[in-house]
Amino acid sequence: MLAGRGLTKHYGGVHALDGVDISIEPGQVLAVVGPSGSGKTSLLHVLSGILRPDSGDVFLDGQSVGTLSEAARSELRRTAFGFVFQSGMLVAELTAEENAALPLLLAGMPRQQAVADARDWLARLGLVGLEKRRPGEMSGGQAQRVAIARALAHRPRVIFADEPTGALDTRTGQDMMSALLTSAAESGAAVVVVTHDAAIAGRARRVVELSDGRILQEVYS
Repeated sequence: MLAGRGLTKHYGGVHALDGVDISIEPGQVLAVVGPSGSGKTSLLHVLSGILRPDSGDVFLDGQSVGTLSEAARSELRRTAFGFVFQSGMLVAELTAEENAALPLLLAGMPRQQAVADARDWLARLGLVGLEKRRPGEMSGGQAQRVAIARALAHRPRVIFADEPTGALDTRTGQDMMSALLTSAAESGAAVVVVTHDAAIAGRARRVVELSDGRILQEVYS
């Protein structure tokens, strides 16, 4: 489904990615681990079309992502991909249901339907009764669940999660990860999660370890 071939990314003299080949299958849960500076986030950003590789290419269903225009890559990120970041990146002025509905509204869905769909995802994630709260009125774990709802609302092919539990305590992080994986499985989405947490990585069926921009090893469970 999603594949990177010969991916390189350099920042000055630093090789963030140094010839990475990787594939993600439909519904697969993949954890990317490695020390700080190993290229984890760069790989996520290149695979998701946020960054262009210096060389190599990314393919979705065999179609080159690198040859797409900026507008087409932006459209791809809005429709085929979902994102969960460490800080959540919710819009502070919007309520939980409005944040979760954003991808649907951007896609042109009528507001009433978009909010109804968003409320359904919030309910699945245990946030019934919190739909009208703003991010500052929720706990960190609750806010991350809103971010998951936003990532899933448009039923993406792949969810990219960059250190999604990094700002949470251990128990809340595990609960949030369970919610993410359960919801992704229900929707059929693959998950690519970048993490430094061994317990979180252990939830994935496949773990890729990076070192100096290269794949050091892959472990399947």
